[in-house]
Amino acid sequence: MSKIQEGLLYSESHEWVKVDGNIAIIGVSDFAQEEMGDITYVDMPDEGDTVSRNEEFGALESVKASSELYSPVSGTVVACNSEVEDKPEMINESPYTAWIIKVEMADTAELDSLLDAASYEKVAK
Repeated sequence: MSKIQEGLLYSESHEWVKVDGNIAIIGVSDFAQEEMGDITYVDMPDEGDTVSRNEEFGALESVKASSELYSPVSGTVVACNSEVEDKPEMINESPYTAWIIKVEMADTAELDSLLDAASYEKVAK
């Protein structure tokens, strides 16, 4: 049974967002990593790249699947987690601490379209 972390926002495509001022810290949910199996590779944008809400920004690869990552918000990538790039299995081990990118949001109102933990629980089945 996958765990859902309270206090985070979620997209229907299984990315989570932790909000820190106008910075969105983005990772993938426990449900998503469980569905994928052992993650072997993380493809992510570069710092300074622009991402758009609901547009692809990278991908995860596992022994059984490849899955695109979709940005829950629009903005500029201000940090990439090189540790996860080097050790993608961190996403399997601790999906809610193994963030992938941090985005300086262009419009924080986009957060209103994301799901809270209770709403996401209905999607993650």
